[in-house]
This record gives sequence, C-alpha cells and structure tokens, in this order.
Amino acid sequence: MRLASLPGQPYPLIQEEADQVKAVFTHKLGSIYDDLPEERYHFPATYRRQVEEAVGDFIVYYEPRRGGSENDGYRGRQAYVATARVVDIRPDPQRPDHFYAAIQDYIPFPNPVPFREGGQYRERFLVRADGATSKGAFGRAVRALPEVEYEAIVAAGFGADLLIAGAPAEPGYRGLEEPPALFQRPVVEQLTNRLFRDRVFAKSVQTAYAETCAFTDLRIVNGGGRTEAEAAHIRPVAAQGPDSVRNGIALSGTVHWMFDRGLVSIAPDHSILVARSGVPEAALRWFRPDRRIRLPCDPRQWPHPAFLEWHRQQVFKG
Repeated sequence: MRLASLPGQPYPLIQEEADQVKAVFTHKLGSIYDDLPEERYHFPATYRRQVEEAVGDFIVYYEPRRGGSENDGYRGRQAYVATARVVDIRPDPQRPDHFYAAIQDYIPFPNPVPFREGGQYRERFLVRADGATSKGAFGRAVRALPEVEYEAIVAAGFGADLLIAGAPAEPGYRGLEEPPALFQRPVVEQLTNRLFRDRVFAKSVQTAYAETCAFTDLRIVNGGGRTEAEAAHIRPVAAQGPDSVRNGIALSGTVHWMFDRGLVSIAPDHSILVARSGVPEAALRWFRPDRRIRLPCDPRQWPHPAFLEWHRQQVFKG
C-alpha cells in the first residue's frame, strides 16, 4: 500500500512551553510492518492514541539494535536517525486494528544520535529510578518526547554548522554584524526551510557516495574542497519526493541532466538503463564498465526500490 502525500500547510512556530511533547517512532530494518519511513509509518492500534497526539507535529525515528526476523544478524545503530512530520492517520484496509501514519518533511540526520552518551540519556523516559535503562519503556515502539529533548536530539543530529548555515537571515540582518545565536531560532523553524533541507540532502548524498558519480565513477574536487558530483533526487521534490538519502544519488552534471530528462534510469538490480534514442555512443563510454551504478557502502543508504520504480515509470523514456 502507498499513501499519497497530503497538501502541506505552513508549520506554525512552536512556542517554548514545558508541556509540549512530540514523539519517537521506532523503525528497524526488516520490520514486519509495512513501513516506508519517508512516506508512511505502519503501527498497531496499541499506539493509536500516541500517534494521534503527534499529528501535525514532528517526530524522530529511532533505530534499535536488532533488525527484523529477516535480519537476525543485523546490528542497528541504537540511535535517532531522522526527523519527520506526521500529517494524518488512516486505517489499514488489509489488517484490522492496524493504521498508517502519513509522513511528510522527512529528513535524515547526517550524524545519527546515540540514545545514551557518557551515561546520560537523551530521553528521560528511558531511565528507571535507580538510573538503569527501563526495558519496558525501551520496548515501546511509539513514545512521547518532550519538546526540549526533541530539539536537543535534532540539534545533535544536524550539527551547529548545518543549522546555522541553513538558517534564513533575520529581517534587516547585515553580513558584517554578528549573526543571531542558534538558540534564538527554534530548530523546528528550519526543518521545512528549503535552503536548509537542500544543504542537508546534498551533504548526506555526497557523503554516502564518497563524492563520486554513481554512473561514471568520476570524482572531481576543486581546490576549495567542493565536489563536482551533484546530489540528485530520484523522485523530485516537485513530485513529493523526500529529502532522503534513499531518494538520492550522486551524479556528475551531465549525467544529472540526462537522469532528470529520462535518458537514463536504474533497474531493480541497479544496472544502468539507457533510452533507445537521445544518448550518443560517446556518452555511454563514460559509464562504469559493468553498467551498474556505484552503491554506498551502507545498504541502508542504497536507493529505495519504490523511488527507483517511480523514476522508471514516470520519467524514463526507455
């Protein structure tokens, strides 16, 4: 099942109030649930109330240590790995007492945030009175997250350099003056800002692909450290494509142009597809000899089949 994205509304600024809470959604590799974290979160009725309270607000995704039944040997990062906004809840037509949370504004953290560092927990909900980890609390797939803890996790996940660089300038701000302090701008105010999201997406994709074009293996970095390989969306933002590494691929400028115009695409086995016309023979010699794209070292960052299928069906001219 696939949920269509709902029309987005401008997200209201959140005022600093002690009683405000967001939520943590747990998602693991090989989950038995029909999750696509960039677009939907599948959950049983047990968590309906907690998810309903998160509608219209942001959440963080947490990746536990163990994967699903098909990935028993997989060791998760035990970290918060992304943030997103819940926009709706819909019943699962196939499974009684199950629901889907429709997701928008998904964006992964360049720096996954451990749930515990130096003996300190990111969520006070996870700590027992004796200071040990509460296994019962940890076992809950959806749990409330106070506003202050949410902002601390997000700030750690993106890092001050991205948060400050991606922040829109204050009205009347002049470049020679000292810029506004980070704490004066609520973190959530930046999460739907296009400049900020483009910076995070570009950094995440270029890092995942080692600043190398996935089609050509070409890596060029100028004297200032800027890479020639561009971060391309597989399903574009204009078509409700998320700013997820799994919806991105690093491409040189020319290949990016061909990809966006449907002259090339990617098969389910990651082999390179070329349109029947429009691509000169000389251009084909740029591609990797095995005619398969370079993939990130981490399988969690590989292009997701759903986004590749969308590109083949909606863009590719093969």
